[in-house]
Amino acid sequence: MPVKRKNRGRTKGQKGSEPVIQCDNCGAFVPRSKVQRVTRRVSLVRGDLARELKSSGAYIAENVITENLCISCAIHYGVLKVRAREERRPTEFV
Repeated sequence: MPVKRKNRGRTKGQKGSEPVIQCDNCGAFVPRSKVQRVTRRVSLVRGDLARELKSSGAYIAENVITENLCISCAIHYGVLKVRAREERRPTEFV
């Protein structure tokens, strides 16, 4: 069966099996080296109140949320972009 990528989309190398992580969106089990990690900050305060408190000089704490997404969910949410056909793979290797 032909293989699309030499490393099959993973960075495992010759290390044997690795743990699987569950996608936070769809629940699919994905190898750890294939997961897309998304880190974002979430404020605990509403936006209008946060601006008012910041202007008065108050410190507003933020939570850091880290999500593990599979490839299809990462593409769906815009974390990864689908590259143009010419950029995907060099033609001399095909």
